Amino acid sequence: RIFAEGAFSQAFIPSYARILEAEGREAAEKVAGEALRVLFAGTALLTLLAQFTMPWILLVFHAGYADDTVNFNIAVVLTQITMPYLACMSISALLSGMLNTAGRFILSAGAPTLLNISLILSVLVTNTAPPPDSLSPADIWIWMEAAFSIGLPLRTAYGVAYGVIIAGVLQAALLYWGVRRQGVRLSLLALPRLTPKVKHILMLAIPGTLAASGTQINIMVSQLLASFEVGAKTWLYYADRLYQLPLGLVGVAVGLAILPHLSRAARLEDQPQAYRMMDQGMALAMALTLPAALALIIAPGFLIESIFARGAFTPDDARQAGHALFYYGWGVPAFVLIKVLSPAFFAREDTKTPMRYALISVGLNIVLGTAFFFWLTAQGQYGFPGLAMATSLAGWANASLLGLTLIRRGWYRPGPLLISKLFRISLAVGFMAIILVMATPPLIVFLEDMTGGRRFFNALAFIALGGVVYIAAALCFGALRPADITRNLFSRTSG
Repeated sequence: RIFAEGAFSQAFIPSYARILEAEGREAAEKVAGEALRVLFAGTALLTLLAQFTMPWILLVFHAGYADDTVNFNIAVVLTQITMPYLACMSISALLSGMLNTAGRFILSAGAPTLLNISLILSVLVTNTAPPPDSLSPADIWIWMEAAFSIGLPLRTAYGVAYGVIIAGVLQAALLYWGVRRQGVRLSLLALPRLTPKVKHILMLAIPGTLAASGTQINIMVSQLLASFEVGAKTWLYYADRLYQLPLGLVGVAVGLAILPHLSRAARLEDQPQAYRMMDQGMALAMALTLPAALALIIAPGFLIESIFARGAFTPDDARQAGHALFYYGWGVPAFVLIKVLSPAFFAREDTKTPMRYALISVGLNIVLGTAFFFWLTAQGQYGFPGLAMATSLAGWANASLLGLTLIRRGWYRPGPLLISKLFRISLAVGFMAIILVMATPPLIVFLEDMTGGRRFFNALAFIALGGVVYIAAALCFGALRPADITRNLFSRTSG
């Protein structure tokens, strides 16, 4: 996930863009090829080492399950199967950075969907009987419903694990095709060499990757502590599925989209342009994030129960996961802000400052998470909500440090337009919250009568209602315009 969220790309783009502008396309292509071979060799070696040491690695991250030898051993094998995905993602990260530098974002944004498609197809193939001879719509629908029934969990798990590797290969191939369409020729068929320029990129990329992955490291720490409480890892996982959605769709996308612009402005020492890009990125990120975060806070248990409660995952499990989602919900804006603020440092090839703040947030998360977890358990309550609370507090600490440092160094000054936008966004979000609180209960009753109580339709209705109301209010208050989205996400850089 660290590579998938563009952490390496954010550290690679400024160096690649600087070489491209200062020394020309041929020099940039040569450095990119050298960096690709070194990165692939390093991650391939890491993958091989992990294959042999996986039982000990999982003892660190799943210590609470060490006594459950059957499931622990299965987890070891599944992780060994999926580990080569890291090497594929290393290639994809670098190729994404090259495409983003050229102002091409569609393939980089669309490549992760191949993982979703691969996982879904893996479930269909491994968890069902052969397709029916009849191809009528009714028969196909019955077959697909049976595909998601419980009965073959282990075979499905292995199938999905292999599906992850297939997805990694497809993602790398798609992005390689995109780079080739830009006229760039790269090859892995040469010995990796640590040239001075590659060393410079790696010296920036290593701390930059750590800086951009602070949130994910905090999640890993929370999962480690949760392994000591029965059910907690599952509840945190399902909460994680929902709050990661705005982070991946908004934070990562906006951060990667503004980085090439910020890098060019930094090279030209064009502070007004850098300020404008940051204001636009912040406004767009908050316009898309705040309504999603508020929805997670208003109805966390309802959303998880409607979407996930089936089979062994009971309504009570959904309520417990909802408790974690509530605390994650008010941390979502901070997680997104980290992705938007960090590029201002990366654009100036300063990756150490964000890394320090990420490590501070990790330390804070460990201290607070441990304290909250054991304090709650001492009170006779579940401790896992304290882990979610600590992760969100650590996220806000990280975002605050990044923002205050940018202002102190003069690299960013929030303009009056951004302040006005944030005020308008707050009005639109507040209006959406009022409508959701008032209109959702009667809407759910109506849908349960119409659909026979299928909760998934209730969730869709809740999301659709919130989306329509917010968009209407945002347009009415001037909080969001279609031009804002196209300018930030689909514009090409002039460099």
